[in-house]
Amino acid sequence: MDHTSAQQTDRWELAQINIGRLLAPDGDPRVQPFFDALERINAMADSAPGFIWRLQSDAGNATDIQSTADPLLIVNMSVWADANALFEFVYRSGHTPVMARRREYFERFEGAYQALWWIPAGHRPNIDEGFSRLWRLDRFGPSPDAFTFKARYPAPGQPGAPEDMQPDPWCVGRA
Repeated sequence: MDHTSAQQTDRWELAQINIGRLLAPDGDPRVQPFFDALERINAMADSAPGFIWRLQSDAGNATDIQSTADPLLIVNMSVWADANALFEFVYRSGHTPVMARRREYFERFEGAYQALWWIPAGHRPNIDEGFSRLWRLDRFGPSPDAFTFKARYPAPGQPGAPEDMQPDPWCVGRA
C-alpha cells in the first residue's frame, strides 16, 4: 500500500526491512557468531518497548526464509510503534554491539539495504512490499514512502520535515 492510498487511517506503525548478503552459509565458522547471537537478539526485539511484529519462519527467525534466488541474501523485517522505539532497539540496546560487527558476517552492500516506511496500524508487510521500499529508496532517495534514520519522515498527517535521527557512526550507507 503506498503512502497516498493509506491516508484514511489515523494510527500508523513503522515498518522496516534490512537485507544483507552473508559471507558464507549458515554453519560456516566465518558467520557462526552471527547465527549464535540470533536467538538472543530476536528475543530482545520481541520484548523491546514498542515492538509489534517481525518476519519469522516456523523456526522463529527469518534467516531460513529464502526470498530470492541467492541463498546468502537474508531479510529482516519488523513493525514498531514508532521510529523512536525502533531506533532505541537498533542503536541503544544489546542489539547494537552485534550490529556493529556486521562487516565480519556480511558483504558490503551496494545500494539501499535498509528502508523504513509508515503502515496503517494492524497491517503486516510482506517481503515483496519490503523489497519495493528498498527499490524506491535506492532509485529515488528518501521520501515519505521509503526513508532511513538519516532522513526519517513523520507519520502521514503529522507535521514536520524529514529528521536526521543521527544514527552515526553505526549507520554507514544511503543518507
